[in-house]
Amino acid sequence: MTEPRTLLITGGAGFIGSALVRHLLADTDTRVVTLDLMTYAAHPATLDVVRRHPRHAFEHASVCNAAAVGAILEKHQPDGIIHLAAESHVDRSIDDAENFVMTNVVGTWTLLERATAYWKSLSPARRERFRFHHVSTDEVFGELGEEGSFTEDSRYAPSSPYSASKASADHFVRAWNRTYGLPTVLSNCSNNYGPYQFPEKLVPLMIVNGIQGLKLPVYAKGENVRDWLHVEDHASALWTIFSRGRVGETYNVSARSERRNIDVVRTICAILDEKRPNAACTPHAGLITFVADRPGHDWRYAVDSTKLTKDLGWKPRFGFEDGLRATIDWYLANASWWQSILDGSYRRQQESVAV
Repeated sequence: MTEPRTLLITGGAGFIGSALVRHLLADTDTRVVTLDLMTYAAHPATLDVVRRHPRHAFEHASVCNAAAVGAILEKHQPDGIIHLAAESHVDRSIDDAENFVMTNVVGTWTLLERATAYWKSLSPARRERFRFHHVSTDEVFGELGEEGSFTEDSRYAPSSPYSASKASADHFVRAWNRTYGLPTVLSNCSNNYGPYQFPEKLVPLMIVNGIQGLKLPVYAKGENVRDWLHVEDHASALWTIFSRGRVGETYNVSARSERRNIDVVRTICAILDEKRPNAACTPHAGLITFVADRPGHDWRYAVDSTKLTKDLGWKPRFGFEDGLRATIDWYLANASWWQSILDGSYRRQQESVAV
């Protein structure tokens, strides 16, 4: 009988990372080690359901700390790494790019260095089994016009400090595969939404503000187009790519759910009108307010995931409207989670987890 594999998930207490951790522990026999620095966007509650799971371990560390990463690899002896640790909010990168360069570029380089040394120390059979999966974004490709979609062969043309830092990390991963032979796979995903998303991104911000009857700020006229992917679908895709993808290949992940930002916000408003009517703010669309556009705002993203579907057999489970309804239901049922972020009390939980 084959021993269950052990995976190191960097950024495993974040939005996408925690969804992957929960997926692996619920649907596979994989042992999971979560590595996370517990920065502002990592909420301890994202891992509450797995905290005492017999196949889960937590390590508080930065991917930029080579000694810590090396010690964690030696301690847990993983059969692979899925690298999600990243700074990811475009607006924050515009205000201050330094953390994005450090975490996304230097952190990825550090992890590659330590992973390569660890991989070379393994037995031939374990080296053959090992994989390094780097998780990236469609934003590295820049923007599209009215037609077309990003493919795995699209030209890189990042527009923001965030997307530039992720593009740099992608290039480092491919270089380590070609130069040092590290068995890597890479994936680029479209915009994620779902439970546990920090309320600075579009979908959770609109939901949380709408619940509270606050203004719903939309950039420019809200006509920018994004391609939406439920985070649980992304988690299943990541496992598919890690376990079945070919070394050296890149796979795009998308549910092909393109929507203008304003249409996403109006759909959220309509669902909130139905689920949380409030005389003071219904219809919720009356809360929409247009604000000045952000610098370098990409016009449109659309991602072609044909390769992932055709070669590996992955398909999304959530349609956009059903996924959005389920997401709104989660935020309505878990007000204590997002309220702890708004009032800052979750910071104390972070500190207790990090000890």
